[in-house]
Amino acid sequence: MSAWLSRQTRFVLAAFLILTAGGAFALLNLPVSLFPTIQFPRISVSLDAGDRPADLMVTQVTRPVEEALRAVPGVRNVRSQTSRGSAEVSVTFNWGQDMTSAALQAESEVARLAPSLPPGFAFNIRRMDPTIFPVLGYSVTSKTDSLVSLKNFALYDLRPLLASVNGVAEVSVLGGRDSEYQVIVDPIRLQALGLSVDDVETVLGSGNLVAASGRFEDRSRLFLTIVDDRLNSIEDIGGIVLKSAGGAVVNLDDVAEIRLSTAPEWTRVTADGETAVLVNIRQAPDANSLALTDQVKAILAREAHRFPAGVRITPYYDQSDLVRSAAKSVRDSILIGTLLAGVVLFLFLRSFRFVLVVAILLPAVLASTALLLMAFGLSLNIMTLGGMAAAVGLIVDDIVVMLEHITRRLSDATISVLEAAGEMVRPLVGSSMATIVVFTPLAFLSGVTGGFFKALAVTMAASLAFSMLYAMAVAPLLALRFAKVEDAERAERSNGWLKWLSNAYGRAMQWPLHHARLVAGLLVGSAVLIGGFSATRVTSGFMPQMDEGGFVLDYFAPPGLSLTETDRLVLQMEDIIRSVPEVASYSRRTGLQLGGGLTEANEGDMFVRLKPMPRRPIEDIMQEIRARVETDIPGLSIETIQLMGDLIGDLTAVPQPIEVKFYSNNPAAMAQAADLAVSALDGVPGVVEVAKSDRVAGDAVTVSLDRARLALEGLDAASAATQIEALIGGHLVGSIQSGERIINVRVWSPENIRDRVEAIEGLMLRSRSGTLLPLSRVAQVSIATGQSQISRENLQPMTAVTGRLEGRDMGSAMRDVTKAMKAVALPADVRYEFGGLFAEQQRSFRDLITVFGAAFILSGLLLVFLFRDMSQAISVLGVVGLTIPGVLAGLVLTGTEMNIAAMMGLTMVIGIIAELGVFYFAELPEGEVGSGHRIDAGRARLRPILMSALIAILALAPLALKIGEGSALLAPMAVAIICGLIVGAPLVLIGGPVIHAALAPRKRALPPAGS
Repeated sequence: MSAWLSRQTRFVLAAFLILTAGGAFALLNLPVSLFPTIQFPRISVSLDAGDRPADLMVTQVTRPVEEALRAVPGVRNVRSQTSRGSAEVSVTFNWGQDMTSAALQAESEVARLAPSLPPGFAFNIRRMDPTIFPVLGYSVTSKTDSLVSLKNFALYDLRPLLASVNGVAEVSVLGGRDSEYQVIVDPIRLQALGLSVDDVETVLGSGNLVAASGRFEDRSRLFLTIVDDRLNSIEDIGGIVLKSAGGAVVNLDDVAEIRLSTAPEWTRVTADGETAVLVNIRQAPDANSLALTDQVKAILAREAHRFPAGVRITPYYDQSDLVRSAAKSVRDSILIGTLLAGVVLFLFLRSFRFVLVVAILLPAVLASTALLLMAFGLSLNIMTLGGMAAAVGLIVDDIVVMLEHITRRLSDATISVLEAAGEMVRPLVGSSMATIVVFTPLAFLSGVTGGFFKALAVTMAASLAFSMLYAMAVAPLLALRFAKVEDAERAERSNGWLKWLSNAYGRAMQWPLHHARLVAGLLVGSAVLIGGFSATRVTSGFMPQMDEGGFVLDYFAPPGLSLTETDRLVLQMEDIIRSVPEVASYSRRTGLQLGGGLTEANEGDMFVRLKPMPRRPIEDIMQEIRARVETDIPGLSIETIQLMGDLIGDLTAVPQPIEVKFYSNNPAAMAQAADLAVSALDGVPGVVEVAKSDRVAGDAVTVSLDRARLALEGLDAASAATQIEALIGGHLVGSIQSGERIINVRVWSPENIRDRVEAIEGLMLRSRSGTLLPLSRVAQVSIATGQSQISRENLQPMTAVTGRLEGRDMGSAMRDVTKAMKAVALPADVRYEFGGLFAEQQRSFRDLITVFGAAFILSGLLLVFLFRDMSQAISVLGVVGLTIPGVLAGLVLTGTEMNIAAMMGLTMVIGIIAELGVFYFAELPEGEVGSGHRIDAGRARLRPILMSALIAILALAPLALKIGEGSALLAPMAVAIICGLIVGAPLVLIGGPVIHAALAPRKRALPPAGS
């Protein structure tokens, strides 16, 4: 290796510079986003079939669609929720499925089924991925302009302007009102003239047309004949002739009031207390969040002078704030970790030149890693940046080990820099591969864990691969240029405490090595006791929580409450939110949701944006708002969750950590079981916001027709239903073009005959003979209360009870929930199982345990390959095994949850401790090894192992201490690795030789002389 390096110095340095320059270019041009691009295997199918009872909707629409979707290849789970006339079907596929093809196949199946479904059936299919939430949201408000004007401005001015930005997938507009021409007919006048509402609808539908009637040539020109009878104004509508007889003409305005009004709307949208129109911008999965948001802001600033006077466009959500702050905090973690590593390096080696080598190589490794990320199509996000931050210590370790060996060998004055580097190549490759090989099983992770942490694993593996290459090839060349013999001599002279520690180590290891099997047994016994105790005390969760600077608040008013009354309650809640000093802004939707989904008029959500740090933790703010709403606004229940948790919940169909699912073909028994579960979960400490998933959609007015009376009056059920629909809801009978807009025309009845339940009985129907009769003569009108939504899963009826956690970890809470559910006496024909994020956590933990085992086995195979000695491989694996209980104890002592980030750190500890073990055992001579050899190896590797461990610990400290936004997501991983190093590094020097000695065969005593 040294000879090759001396011959290829220019090539190595040129390649190093090119890779570094290319990496710097990649680093500046990689797309930046909050999360990795994840192909979540889920689609959401929204169904609409007008207004019909929920049970009829299930029978006629939901169940047939479920059966059709179940036939799509790769479907793992089908779950639906049905309300009056609408349903939401969630279809989950196997991970790794081509979701573009799956969505097209699902769309094809539903389209094939559509002709057999009720008239008016419509559906929409959405792929679910992290971009379902907007990257940027604006509220459009005005003191002077109407909601119609604001919506038109958002639709026809803002949306085209913003949709052209590179990376924008969709610009959606929520809120506002639509213009509508309303023809309010007078039933009495119609009867007097012998006309009906049907006559009005027919004339309006047939009189408003434009049609091509053919082409012809006249001399040298070709003409297209167009018959144009389009309506353009209220006067045109009113002038339509309904009837003419005896020279008299009856126009539409003779029997109806015609006005330009607004379409019926059962939603409300506000921003910071003002009625608003919201413009939500969704990014494409591979878009650059920062570039997109910067371009949108620049366009709005450039075009501001063209917008209507008095219109205010205010951001209510900006994901780039979190992206920038998270990237900044991770960058700061890298800088702080690098600075601390440089300090440690100088304290041990006392050479600014070696610190300069690290300062050159560390940025080069990170830049080269960015080049590989670009090749793999990855972005800069919390996970990839976090992977770089977590890898800093390990990168520096590789360089430090090479420099330390060169320093130690130079002090002998018998060997050159490149020859010393050549001696270290085999141990360096082995130790680096011991860490890199741990990341191999992570490539096969699926689920939420794989989606989020695979990018981190790829980043760390790439960083360590470049670190190994640069430490082998570039570090010796830089050392050759910068290192001096006097540096090595100064390093050997200056660390007197290290010599003292080395001598103390040599003395202290005498007795353990002479009683190796006893000491090894004590180590194993202690590890078992500590691990067993810690395993019962460690808390557990799913995804780490971080302060995202904003949260989603879902609210639910009592079932059946009107939109107006719901709005009144929510306005009181807005007063509470505005009074919280940390709140910067908020937006509110009633009858709608930020991420879409089935929503009734008495429910909705808010996004609350907080002021930047410093301020109170977000959990404290959410808890205060929840407590004040419960106290001050009876009847309004709320759920609060941060955006990332809500996002993962929406992607996995259930955002709550706790979900108990009940299955039965007996709806009454299921409802009884759900009520019992609500009571049981309410008694579990730390479980809050307990609710049933099937909410009551509200009351309905049921018109029960009497067939005999209908026949006697000359009516049939279909005619009566059509007339009732026209009188109560109105009929859209056409549209009028106004520039780019289309304004609908609705034929309706006067409001005073349909504004009360009692008034419905008095609605006048027209029989075939032309006579008018009240609805009460042929039907009975009653109020049906509590029409519940209907849930199903995998073609069977299901209902669920959900809850959130407050001040408690998921693992202990679920143990209490399990006990509580076992104590509940459920009806005999009801079974239950747990779902929610807990089920996803269990799947993730099973996958990570498999990865942990695979990493352990791969490390063992690598060690056997490197050492060709089973005892040395078993010794290193034994040290790794002894370290794991220490990690669990560290998590307990620091109060860190065992979540998927901590599990990732636990898996990485295998490779890191195996790497240190390789360094130790590479120092042992081949052949028979005695206690003296083991002690000499420990003394020789004491300095590099201490340096490596200390540098890695200090480099990870900013992440573990959660310095800056975004670092909290990776803090459990950093804590696990630090605990592993604190316990594992001493064990490599103490436990490694002891286990190795314990595995050595006992020397047989010599036979007595003369025998």
